[in-house]
Amino acid sequence: MFRWILIPACLLIPLTGWCWGFYAHKKINRIAVFLLPPEMLVLYKKHLVFIEEHAVDPDKRRYLVKEEGPRHYIDMDQYGPAPYLSLPRSWKQAVAECGEDSLNRYGIVPWWIETMHYRLINAFIKRDLFSILKLSAELGHYIADAHVPLHACSNHNGQKTGQRGIHGFWESRIPELLAESNWNFMVGKANWIADPLSFIWERVLQSAAAADTVLKTEKWLARRFPLAQQYSFEERNGVLVKQYAYAYSLAYDRLLRGMIERRMQESIKAVASIWITAWVQAGQPSLELLTQQQFTSEEMAAFELLQQGWNKDRLAYICPDDAP
Repeated sequence: MFRWILIPACLLIPLTGWCWGFYAHKKINRIAVFLLPPEMLVLYKKHLVFIEEHAVDPDKRRYLVKEEGPRHYIDMDQYGPAPYLSLPRSWKQAVAECGEDSLNRYGIVPWWIETMHYRLINAFIKRDLFSILKLSAELGHYIADAHVPLHACSNHNGQKTGQRGIHGFWESRIPELLAESNWNFMVGKANWIADPLSFIWERVLQSAAAADTVLKTEKWLARRFPLAQQYSFEERNGVLVKQYAYAYSLAYDRLLRGMIERRMQESIKAVASIWITAWVQAGQPSLELLTQQQFTSEEMAAFELLQQGWNKDRLAYICPDDAP
């Protein structure tokens, strides 16, 4: 049991989420695998643990690689009112009209998904086991991020409205509390997508439209909940963590009328559908022979290097300035 008088202040840290949170990203990728056709499932199921565990690599990398951050979001409110017609949907046209520096400043998630999608097509064509699995795992991450409302607006953590921490509240705390016991992930059949970029833009615009509801609903709830009942402290891995309280979390989820569950469901189906689309566009190559291949030592070393970077100064990553 913790004794408050003996706990260093640095251990009384708030729990923050990274882009859906590690739990949700892993679960999204895991369930998406089981929506694949048998011709793909033969490979993906064998490497299910890899697809699941490496779903979070982009979040680990964003604290190590400067260019990584903008790949996870797009601040649609920086481009005027909805439907944001001042922002071209084509990357080349957007660069021509807005400039690449400006685009990176406000996020590039839909275009990065397009880039990763084309890379996955090429990996299928080459029958490159390592690239297929790595790209699939990471592509799933970015697709899921595009479904998060606060990844589509500049008030990404409530920093403009006195709601710091709402980002992790929506995408980490509530899924961890409710996904296993309350939510349904029978999402139906995944499908080939005729125009992946337009599909992703549609999901991004849905996210942008929902951002205001995410923020205003929590603001409304906070005015009606005593502050002392909004937070609690829990032990995680030997650390006392400041959390949104269970009752407050449940009340927020109810007010959102299932929004978080729906967006997670839609993420799962979208991830599987885009994996399928890349495979179809590559000519539906047979993946069965790839089940006999193993990663090389060089390929595994790349993952180890990323993990080492993530582990280094880890407290710095879980205690960012804009945490709740």
